Amino acid sequence: MKAGFFKQLCEIAGKENVRTDEPMKQHTTFRIGGAADYFVSPQTTDQIKNIIELCKSEAMPWYVIGNGSNLLVSDRGFRGVIIQLFKNFSDLRVEGDRLYVQAGTLLSRTAKKALEASLTGFEFAAGIPGTIGGAMVMNAGAYGGEMKDVTEEVTVLTEKGEVKTLKREELKMGYRTSIIAEKGYLVLEAVLQLTDGDLKEIRAVMEDLKKKRISKQPLEYPSAGSTFKRPKGYFAGKLIMDAGLRGFQVGGAQVSEKHCGFVINTGDATAEDVTELIRQVAERVKAQSGVTLEPEVKLLGEF
Repeated sequence: MKAGFFKQLCEIAGKENVRTDEPMKQHTTFRIGGAADYFVSPQTTDQIKNIIELCKSEAMPWYVIGNGSNLLVSDRGFRGVIIQLFKNFSDLRVEGDRLYVQAGTLLSRTAKKALEASLTGFEFAAGIPGTIGGAMVMNAGAYGGEMKDVTEEVTVLTEKGEVKTLKREELKMGYRTSIIAEKGYLVLEAVLQLTDGDLKEIRAVMEDLKKKRISKQPLEYPSAGSTFKRPKGYFAGKLIMDAGLRGFQVGGAQVSEKHCGFVINTGDATAEDVTELIRQVAERVKAQSGVTLEPEVKLLGEF
């Protein structure tokens, strides 16, 4: 820990928004992870820029998270600064058929706002546990919808510290990828363009998708959502099930019996348990079907 560095972080973001030795299990949906040396929750774009500039000048590693919904943090934690764009960076407003959404806004909250405004097109995202920022990076999707279907433009911070706005056609959104991911941009805000709809119909679709999620996904356990990317021409969950791995367990980590595409934390799983389970599952599936499974969950820290 550097006393001077901590002081500078506090000067930039406010002491109430800076913590040290922060347990990352409190900030990931997996509920797993050791402590981060520094944890800061900025409120403005200028604060974000200044924190990153400080980290660069001090050769301090940094990493940006939202709700931590697609993240597995090492049991050893993170030696550096976690910049959390979440509740402190979650302004959301509706203008006509457009939603102006800051990066830290939950997709569920955004969907609720769209519903209230009788705007349709975002129902698919109501049950995705992440934030707008993360969803833009990976072109999040579910039930036939993807972020690319509703995104008009995204404002990002480049690695050079420049703020720029990218139009839909510049985003190069594909399956779990985008120009944002390729270039290492940091999402600040997005503009979503939806369509006027019927409030009752929108609510009915959201309720239907909610029922499907509850019946098919292990929502009662901490997880990072779908653990593996969908291999071309296959479904990861079916490949895992066909390899006889339903309920397969390493320590506290388990292949969900409800949906084999999910690795769940049964209560006391470590990051090591999860990574070993992922390794063994991929190995068994490869041997069984010849298909290589690629993890979708991001790893942070030393493994």
